[in-house]
Amino acid sequence: MQLTIGNKIRELRRREGRTQEMLADALGVTSQAVSRWESGGSYPDMEIVPAIANYFGVSIDHLFGYDNDRQIKITAILEKAHEYNLRYRNDGIWFDECLVLLRNGLAEFPGNESIMIELAETLCEAGWRRCGERLYYDEQGFLQHDHLRHLNNAYWDESIRICEHLAEQTSIADIRTRATGILVMLYRNIGQYEKAIAHANAMPTIQQSREYLLADGTDGQQQARYIGEFLLCCAKEFAEQMIFGLIVNRAHFDSDMPIEKVKGAIANFYLVCDDKNMGEYHDFVAKLYLYLSRLQYARGYCDDAFSSLDMALEHEKAYEALFDGCEHSLTAPLVSFVRFTPDHVKGAVKDLADEWPFWCYPDFSDIEDQIKADPRWVEWANRLQA
Repeated sequence: MQLTIGNKIRELRRREGRTQEMLADALGVTSQAVSRWESGGSYPDMEIVPAIANYFGVSIDHLFGYDNDRQIKITAILEKAHEYNLRYRNDGIWFDECLVLLRNGLAEFPGNESIMIELAETLCEAGWRRCGERLYYDEQGFLQHDHLRHLNNAYWDESIRICEHLAEQTSIADIRTRATGILVMLYRNIGQYEKAIAHANAMPTIQQSREYLLADGTDGQQQARYIGEFLLCCAKEFAEQMIFGLIVNRAHFDSDMPIEKVKGAIANFYLVCDDKNMGEYHDFVAKLYLYLSRLQYARGYCDDAFSSLDMALEHEKAYEALFDGCEHSLTAPLVSFVRFTPDHVKGAVKDLADEWPFWCYPDFSDIEDQIKADPRWVEWANRLQA
């Protein structure tokens, strides 16, 4: 410890352009004392260590050279939390273990913002899995969240408290963005729209987003890559908002209009990836086809519905084929410089039947009974296990 703190004091003093005398005067000690610290002949009294750290604007851990050990431990906690893969599991049985891991991490490293936001995101997911996100259509046919029932969601309450603190206190842009995203969604869920809107209004516009600015701030092949990534990201976000726009008003489903809109959303991917190589986005397009099949069957286009299920299977197989641990490239002209390495779990194809129709509104229980009674469903579901 003597050598470590002495070397660190000398390193910081020289970095700041300070003399031993200047440091000694600031601390109320002799310059000989500072010299002995730096040479390893002695070390500061523990009572003066906070003043030394404050003088150089560093943490006490940094002064003692503990930063690396601390960061290694924090990284290990976060990696272990990610290994639970909670957002992609269907069983929901690992939340308690993950929450204990993160709470213990905060006990060891109080106020660590990386662990705090991970805990907030895990609590948000646990609240949805354990308590449910309950929605209904009001008398005018518009989708509403069951605010009163959501008020009793203890997981969401704790997540909100953590995120409010982070949104106000953190200086790390990514953590603030993640915290704000949670707050907007959860305040919406419990009916506190003014708070949700206030947090949303504090965020950048689309033109100030990372994806847009990366494309705007580069040129050559690098710009070509970022533009390709931006187009694919926009196609996905556009499709999701299109579907939410349909779902929010039940009256939309009294016609074939939703079918045409979802087809249009799918067409955007074929427009960008005109050679049909969609890389990671094969998975999302497969989900769009699942929902399209539900819409088509409900409107009596049963043959079209099973054609859409076949397309979902085709895209999910293409997605699953990417899991070879290698980096992949897209090949269509507008996205030919896009690179990616998939990081999801395998088994996507066999899960398609369980995920159908992916977006669950309006209520699809009657349609589910009908389509799954169709012999073609059994044949399709069997192909998923092949």
